[in-house]
Amino acid sequence: MTATLGPTLRIAIAGSGMGGLATALALARQGFEHIDVYEAARDLGFVGAGIQVAPNLSRHLQALGAWAYIDQDAVEMEEVFVRSGTTDEKLARSTLAHIRERYGQPHRVAHRAALANGLYAACKALSPRIQFHFNTPVLDIDYDSPSPRIRVRAPCEGAEGRWVNADLVIGADGVKSVVRKRMLTRSGELDDDAEDTGQAAYRIMLRRDQLEHDPELLSLLEANTTSRWIATGRQIIAYPISNHTILNIATTQPDTNFAAAPTATWTTRADKSAMLGVYADFCPRVVKLLRLVPGGEVCEWKLRVHHPLRTWVAGAVALVGDACHPTLPHLGQGAAQAIEDGVVLAVVLGKLTDAKDLGRSLLVYERLRKARAESLVAEAATSGRTLLSADRATQAARDAAFRRVKEGGPNPDKWVDGKVTDYVYGFDCVADAEARYEECFAEVVAC
Repeated sequence: MTATLGPTLRIAIAGSGMGGLATALALARQGFEHIDVYEAARDLGFVGAGIQVAPNLSRHLQALGAWAYIDQDAVEMEEVFVRSGTTDEKLARSTLAHIRERYGQPHRVAHRAALANGLYAACKALSPRIQFHFNTPVLDIDYDSPSPRIRVRAPCEGAEGRWVNADLVIGADGVKSVVRKRMLTRSGELDDDAEDTGQAAYRIMLRRDQLEHDPELLSLLEANTTSRWIATGRQIIAYPISNHTILNIATTQPDTNFAAAPTATWTTRADKSAMLGVYADFCPRVVKLLRLVPGGEVCEWKLRVHHPLRTWVAGAVALVGDACHPTLPHLGQGAAQAIEDGVVLAVVLGKLTDAKDLGRSLLVYERLRKARAESLVAEAATSGRTLLSADRATQAARDAAFRRVKEGGPNPDKWVDGKVTDYVYGFDCVADAEARYEECFAEVVAC
């Protein structure tokens, strides 16, 4: 496909996370030929962690030509077990066999780095349309010039860096987004209007050679199963990634280490003994897992929620992904929604025939994406509050609801609840953009 303005429009993308990579790739596949991606890190630099590859995400990875690079890493999930954290009692079992038939793709999990590297490889295959500038952070953005400019600094340049002209700037620079910060400052809004959830998370990976001495633990790696152990205010989730060679473990617990930390701090090196203390009353199987973690490899993430922004767009600048709708991990949709942003943005810009309508096109993108993405952010936050309540009465009601799942009751774990999966996995953002484009453009013009 060749977009009308593909040969001429200069696009600068801040950030090479999932949203930035997918946006660059989707735009290039629409026929845009001048896409520059600026990234502060020296390389992709994704930390080792698992990621949910839900059907709505894998469909886009295939359409973007990235799936071939990821396929060998991904593991198809067949069932989900929810167990009592303290007793190991099975509270609920959800089979995922229907997912492929109902949504066209199975539910998979993968290594986060494999997903990023797959998107990057697909981008590189479209060179020279996409050019990457690593170790080159975006320092500032000028909204007042006739077209937006960004100030970047390459390693060989002075502290002030240089200004780069563009016709369109996309802020895909994550929760600490410079593009968002400048956008909000310009409109008089508060930046980083984040609220602590009172929760934090450990992210851990164990290799096969660390588990093979224990058949009980090795079975977690070899099964196509996600296991969740849940107790008062705490949970641990484990599933295999990297073609069953790594067991990914993610936790959520009350935030104690970050309580006095400045709001700019999101991660910290954690103490293994402190982690073991948090989960000391969990069942022996979980405690055995956590004891295997090397002491120097324990990191903890602070979990925060951001209030919805008034707008994602200012002139010829737009935000995608975590820069505008960061989410908690309780729905497994963070990367998927960032990638859907990029895909929809490319569809909308592919219809652009006059550069004078660029700002209006970005507002169409916002109308197509903002309400939906923010509804899923809210759903993830609600799910987290339900699953991780410290109130024992709420916990008892939650566990009772899990036991009723086998009778057809709603699942408190929303990412496997049928009503929620229909809303999330059954949605085709490309078809929606195509169907609603004219209506949304007319609404933007009328405003």
